[in-house]
Amino acid sequence: MTRREPLNREKVLDAALALAGTEGLKGLSMRKLAKTLGVEAMALYNHVQNKTDILDGIAERVYSGIERADPASPWPERVRVTVLNTYRALARHPVVPMALATDEANPNSLRALLPTDDLIGALYEAGFDDDEVRQTLGALNSLVFGSLLLTTIGFAVDRDGEAEREKRDRYLGRVDPAALPNFSRALPALSAVDPERDFVKALDILVVGLTSAAASGPGTA
Repeated sequence: MTRREPLNREKVLDAALALAGTEGLKGLSMRKLAKTLGVEAMALYNHVQNKTDILDGIAERVYSGIERADPASPWPERVRVTVLNTYRALARHPVVPMALATDEANPNSLRALLPTDDLIGALYEAGFDDDEVRQTLGALNSLVFGSLLLTTIGFAVDRDGEAEREKRDRYLGRVDPAALPNFSRALPALSAVDPERDFVKALDILVVGLTSAAASGPGTA
């Protein structure tokens, strides 16, 4: 008989992240998680408090894996690298930004907050005051989470599948070029989605704006 390795918090979080990745937030439950691990549900409570603790734990795990920017690089580069690496880490686990956006997770450990601390430090170095840092941080977070939610809201659905293509084609076929000339002209580009490329372009535009604002002095961000 094969001896099962002892359960611990790391194994529980590993399994939870994998389960949430396939089943989504609603599909992640203590019962299903226990079944995945081959244990009784009560055994999980020796390692996690509840579902909220699990979501905080997997969010912390994803954030702790974000590669940090070189602290010696110029502040605009540190902003760009930190935000891009945050986007990439969250994009690999779409359930995490969903949990954060719906306030089902709110990790506040040191490991989870380090990327945000790096980002704020770069903004202070740029010369922004407290209000400007708050506003800028909000804009950067909006870019990250807005981009992720737009492209991963249906992450369990094959967007390139035949059914999805047929649905898209039916929608596009109802657009009247005479009534919506500008929308019709842009449709081919709007349909050619490359999430990360589009995110990088938007991020670069935002960083250029921040650099210009910083150069103009306080109160211009």
